[in-house]
Amino acid sequence: MAQNITKGIQALTEEARLIVADMLIEDAKRFYNHDDYVFVDVREAEERAKLGVIPGAFTCPRGMLEFLIDPQCPVHNKIFNQDKTYVFYCAHGLRSLYAAKQAHEMGLASVLNMAGGFAAWKDNAGSIEVVTI
Repeated sequence: MAQNITKGIQALTEEARLIVADMLIEDAKRFYNHDDYVFVDVREAEERAKLGVIPGAFTCPRGMLEFLIDPQCPVHNKIFNQDKTYVFYCAHGLRSLYAAKQAHEMGLASVLNMAGGFAAWKDNAGSIEVVTI
């Protein structure tokens, strides 16, 4: 029997946008190395290796987000225990929007989504660091 999908990408996106604001690329470039902001890269390792990363960004593949945020989880990362603004980004901004919404729902008080994602960062001459897997 075929599945009956009752909520699609458009509805999920609209819900997330009610909770998470976008950070414009101009602002992201200004704040990416500021002590009050943590940039969180939710892309997969292959994407980061192929295209690079924003220098100083914390790597958190989308599939590990909940585990790394939860302080009760054995793989919790203390980077999520700080009183900072968390700026999530992915390739184009949709996965990171969902990630930021989930992080907010888990209790991170200040989350943003980098508008346009890494592609917009690169298109606007943002600093990029090459990484290897």
